[in-house]
Amino acid sequence: MNISGIQLPFLINQTAVNGAKTKITPAAAQDTFKSALSQAIKDVNHLQKASAEKTELLAKGEIDNLHDVMITGHKASITLQATVEVRNKVVEAYQEIMRMQV
Repeated sequence: MNISGIQLPFLINQTAVNGAKTKITPAAAQDTFKSALSQAIKDVNHLQKASAEKTELLAKGEIDNLHDVMITGHKASITLQATVEVRNKVVEAYQEIMRMQV
């Protein structure tokens, strides 16, 4: 039985964790965030499709391994919840910035 870990929708940049300070322009930071966000959405979409396919195959009787179907469904659910929470925090931060007085 092969159990793989849940893929995180957003991976932490290792240079930020290690404390290495490099100058990043706002445009580069925007591109990095945009690519991370789009990749996270693609990963969530892929997991949701895989879960739907396995559920359909289980309903047709072509798959007998209920555990695998349930694990795939939970992986998809957890990654979707994590992505929604990240989106909520980004919207909340944007709203907080817009409330600031200059």
